[in-house]
Amino acid sequence: MQILVNIDVDDLQRAAAFYGAAFGLTRGRRLGPDVVELLGGSSPLYLLRKSAGTVPAPRTAQRRDYRRHWTPVHLDFVVADIQAAVQQALAAGATLEQPVTGFAWGHLATFADPFGHGFCLVQFTESGYDAIAG
Repeated sequence: MQILVNIDVDDLQRAAAFYGAAFGLTRGRRLGPDVVELLGGSSPLYLLRKSAGTVPAPRTAQRRDYRRHWTPVHLDFVVADIQAAVQQALAAGATLEQPVTGFAWGHLATFADPFGHGFCLVQFTESGYDAIAG
C-alpha cells in the first residue's frame, strides 16, 4: 500500500514555495488548476487548492480556515540536523511553537506552516524509537 499526503491550502504558489524552501521538496506534476504534486520525501505530497470558508465534506458544519488550527493528524519531517532544519523552516515562513526538546529517542520541534497546519521536525538518535519500545 502506498500512502499519499494531501494538504489543503488557499494559495498553491505560496504553499509550493514554502514546502520547497522548508523541506527541499520539488514540484512534480500539475494536476489541473487546483493540485500541485511535490516530490522528494518518502511519499508524494499533494497541495490541494481549497478556498477558505468552503465546507470540507457534505453535512459538515465546519468550514476551512487557514488560521492556526488543531487537527489530530499532522506531519513529522525526519531530519539529520534539527538545528539547521529549524532555521530552514523559519526562513521559509514557518512559526515555531515549541523549540527543540530532547527525548530518549531524539529531538523534536513543533511548528505551524503559513496555512495553519501543525508539523514537527524530528531528529532521531541512533536507536530512535527503539530506545523507548517495550
